[in-house]
Amino acid sequence: MKYPDVEIVSDFLIKPKFVSEEAKKPTYLSPWDLAMISTHYIQKGLLYALPKNQDFSITAFLDDLKDSLSATLTHFHPLAARLSTVKQQNPPSFSVFIDPNNSPGARFIHSSVSLTIADILTPTDVPLVVQSFFDHHKAISHDGHKLSLLWVQVTELVDGIFIGCSVNHMVADGSSFWHFFNSWSEVFRSNKKGHVMVPISRPPVIERWIPAGSDTILTLPFTHEDEFIEDEFIE
Repeated sequence: MKYPDVEIVSDFLIKPKFVSEEAKKPTYLSPWDLAMISTHYIQKGLLYALPKNQDFSITAFLDDLKDSLSATLTHFHPLAARLSTVKQQNPPSFSVFIDPNNSPGARFIHSSVSLTIADILTPTDVPLVVQSFFDHHKAISHDGHKLSLLWVQVTELVDGIFIGCSVNHMVADGSSFWHFFNSWSEVFRSNKKGHVMVPISRPPVIERWIPAGSDTILTLPFTHEDEFIEDEFIE
């Protein structure tokens, strides 16, 4: 089956709504994080049927997603930044870290395609067109020096919405990815808009401990003990 092309409708950079003093400090990566430098971005997607509510507006929905993402990035501020590498001469070494001075924001894309939910779910294998629902498809973690560490693509289907999310694997593991996604859902459902600092039930742990005899700051993925909670963006 030949699938139609995915059309990019809009492309934004979303910055944290508030920038704390903590967010102005670099986030250093541990040897465990650096081991993921050649791995692909984590990619997860959620598929929703359009609500039966006739008052649903894709424009209003996207505006709410962007506003709540900005509020969520206030807590997960490293995801708005980029990677940087510093070369040291004595001793010879390279240091890779998340640079707060290079923090243009997370990327948010709105796209559309003339496909139905059945077109996606009916085939035995996942259709190749689904790869186009993730703009960071095939990107590796090292690309985070130029590419955003977090990339969200909302694809509008004929009868549904697909929310694809790509996160740099040096910055987050699978559990911390869902922690972010569930926190974003929590902020979205709070329906608090404007210049409001929205709290979340489980703030991320960004600054990590330093083991004895080591000069490396461990900044392992935000949290890794949260169980997956089904998030809910569309009611």
